[in-house]
Amino acid sequence: MTSYRIASIPGDGIGVDVTVEARKVLDRAAASHGFSLSWKEFDWSCERYTKTGSMMPADGIERLSAFDGIFLGAVGFPGVPDHVSLWGLLIPVRRAFSQYVNLRPVRLLPGTTSALAGRGADELEMVIVRENSEGEYSEIGGRHNRGLGNEFVLQEAVFTRVGVERIIRYAFELAKTRTGRVCSATKSNGLIHSMPFWDEIFAEISAEYPDVHAEQCHVDALAARMVQAPDRLDVVVASNLFGDILSDLAAAVTGGLGMAPSGNINPTGELPSMFEAVHGSAPDIAGQGIANPVAQILAGAMLLDHLGETVAAQDVRAAVEKVLEEGAVRTPDLGGKSTTAELGSAVVASLS
Repeated sequence: MTSYRIASIPGDGIGVDVTVEARKVLDRAAASHGFSLSWKEFDWSCERYTKTGSMMPADGIERLSAFDGIFLGAVGFPGVPDHVSLWGLLIPVRRAFSQYVNLRPVRLLPGTTSALAGRGADELEMVIVRENSEGEYSEIGGRHNRGLGNEFVLQEAVFTRVGVERIIRYAFELAKTRTGRVCSATKSNGLIHSMPFWDEIFAEISAEYPDVHAEQCHVDALAARMVQAPDRLDVVVASNLFGDILSDLAAAVTGGLGMAPSGNINPTGELPSMFEAVHGSAPDIAGQGIANPVAQILAGAMLLDHLGETVAAQDVRAAVEKVLEEGAVRTPDLGGKSTTAELGSAVVASLS
C-alpha cells in the first residue's frame, strides 16, 4: 500500500476545527482507494508565537522538506500582527519550497446560492492563477524617520522575467485543459514599469498558444466583470497582490470563502506543495464549532490530485456536492444549524 507523508499545520482559530474534519474525509477516501496518509501534526501558530516568539522553529523548513505535502489550516489571531503571523510561517514556506503557483479554483457548488442574483452553476466557475513568490509581496523597502513629521515608507514590488514567464505559461497550459481562455489582470495604465513588463511577457507567451484565446483586462474592470459577467471568465492569471484580491472576490460571488480551496504549488514536484482554504482563521467564531469545513475538505481534494490520487480526489468532491445538494446538513453560513463536525461526518458518510 502506498503511503504519503503529510505535514498537518492546523494553525489558529477555525483552522483547527476544519482541519480535523478534512483529515477524517481524506483518510476515508484513502482507505477506499488503497493508499494511506501518514500525518504528522505541528503546533505552529500564533499561540506558539506568544509562548516562544516564533511561529515555527528555526529548522521548520528543514522538517517540512521530508514530507510529500503540507496541509495548512489557517494563520492569524488577535494579539499577533498579521504581518508577523504571515511572514513567520506561510510566506517563508511558500518561498522556501518555490511554491510559485497559487491555484484557486472557484465555482458555485450544488445546493448553494451565489451573491449574484439569477446566476447558475454553469456561469460561475473559474480558476485564479496567482503568482505566489514575488510581485507586490516583497520584503524590499523600509520605514524611515519613524514618528517624525517627515516619516515615510518604501514598499518595492519585484517582477522578474523568470517569475512572470513561468506563472503565465502555467496559466496557458491550464487553459488548454479547460475552455481555452486566459485573461490577464493588469494595471499598466497606472503602474508604469511592472505592469507594462507583465503585459509584454503575456503577449510573448500568448503567441506560443494560438489555440488559446488570450485577453488582458485592467484589474478594476476585471473585478467588475466578475460581478457583471462572470461567465466570460475561465482562467485568470494575475500578480501576487491582484490575484489575492481577485480570488477572494471570485470566492465571494460563488458561495463564500467557506467554499473556496487553494493550493500553493511547486509544479516540478521536487519540493512539497501546501494546500489550504482561502478563508482565514475567523477569530470571531473560533472555538464555536460552526465553521464551514468545505473549503478545507476541497483543499484536501487538491492535495490528493497533486499526489496523483485523482480518482480519490474526484470522489471527495462528489461527496461534498452530494451533501450540499441534499441540504440536510449545513453550517450557519449556508443557512443551516449544523456544526463543523456534523458536516464533516456527513461527507465521510457520503464516501462510504
